[in-house]
Amino acid sequence: MKFFRLDLLTLLISLFIFNGCKNEGTIGLGIKSGTQLNGNLIDTSTIIINTVPDKGYYALGSQPQDSIVTTGLTKTPLGYFQDPVLGTVQSNIISGLNLPGESSYLLPTGTIIIDSAVLALKYADGFYGDSLTSQFKVNVYQLNSRPMPSQAYYNTSKWSYNPTLLGTRTFYARTHDSIKIYNIIKGAPDTLIKVAPQLRIPISKNFVNRILFNAGTTQLSSNTVFLNNVRGLYLTMDPTGMQGAGGTLMFSLADSLNVYYHSINGTTIDTATVSLPLSGTNSPHSAQIIRKPSNAVLTELANAATGSRNVIYFQGLAGLKAKISFPYLKNILKTVGGRIVINRAEVVITALPGSTIPYVAQPKLSMYKWDISHTPVELQDALASDPRSGGIGTFGGFYSPTTHSYHFTVTGYIQDLMDGNTVDYGTFIAPVDTVNKTAVDYLPTAQTTGRTVAVGTDPNSPYRIKLNIIYTKIN
Repeated sequence: MKFFRLDLLTLLISLFIFNGCKNEGTIGLGIKSGTQLNGNLIDTSTIIINTVPDKGYYALGSQPQDSIVTTGLTKTPLGYFQDPVLGTVQSNIISGLNLPGESSYLLPTGTIIIDSAVLALKYADGFYGDSLTSQFKVNVYQLNSRPMPSQAYYNTSKWSYNPTLLGTRTFYARTHDSIKIYNIIKGAPDTLIKVAPQLRIPISKNFVNRILFNAGTTQLSSNTVFLNNVRGLYLTMDPTGMQGAGGTLMFSLADSLNVYYHSINGTTIDTATVSLPLSGTNSPHSAQIIRKPSNAVLTELANAATGSRNVIYFQGLAGLKAKISFPYLKNILKTVGGRIVINRAEVVITALPGSTIPYVAQPKLSMYKWDISHTPVELQDALASDPRSGGIGTFGGFYSPTTHSYHFTVTGYIQDLMDGNTVDYGTFIAPVDTVNKTAVDYLPTAQTTGRTVAVGTDPNSPYRIKLNIIYTKIN
């Protein structure tokens, strides 16, 4: 019923706008006029757009353009994706390793024999790449230094690790398939249970014995001492053990290293499990993101300041975004011959034909601007406190599989630019995550992995970026 009322309201507003415009003049959206600018005018000459690095762009062999904090992400990326258009991106995970309960640990009595040790990582939403045919191989190592809780870590942070392999797993990305495991119950028969989709990596029994069961009482006396000695884990994909283009997976990291063991007390043998949490109050997790861009991307970035470009690249993990400007808006006022009220302004970006196969387009983009200090802020149409904002649903930015395009409502922003009520210190379009359903995201994020290749201001393409305006002339 709510949708019905919304559609009816939208229809009434649209009819009111169209009726108010029909004798005054229009630009774009196919509205014709017999008195001002005739026809279906979509003026792409008023747009300049280029691909530029986002906050988290870092390429091998180069200095970081900028960096983004990746400490404590809700979704942490791990992957190796050989994008045929944008190049290779690798994401590594850095995580602490805590004592059970993050406090002192008392060893079980009797003789302890480890049956298995498994690093369990629950999948989070956001996989991007080839999940059908690509084979992945992940390796686990011990960090040489501990991630500290008082420090922020970035995608560009350097990490070293002991080259001794602690665990490895070759797998296919089945991020939505639940699995069955044995639930170990002390003093009772083990039971087979279904658990959420997850990646389970076998870990060296010798490593677990060394840091836990055979460790001295001092190391087990407090979580801080344990963290200082064990330091943590480094997870990375092994390109030599992979097949296909690969991809980037997301993990929640509210997970643990689960140790399954049996203890022998005289004639009594019992099975049990103990879990060492990855992330905790004093052991943050982080992500390291490194790119090897394609020649096409390097060419676009080298020409970012030379006019508008025919093809635009958007890349998740805070990689690539677009800078957009509308330098000739006031020419519309000269053409019309007076001031106008914009009833609706819309930016439309369309994926380059053929670029969404086999890799689909990024599900959501956002549009934002810089303030005078070059700090990202919302556009007027995305700002909840601005009466012209219609919220996230009206503002848009969602990819349409039908039209292969993104639509942004920018009525308030274009009106203010045209009237001189705001200054364009920089306007950008960038990938954002799809989790937030109540407000418009605009800050760079490492929690979305997709990409889009879009048509820029190519004059020969019917899919070129468009600025559509419906306006009423003020007499």
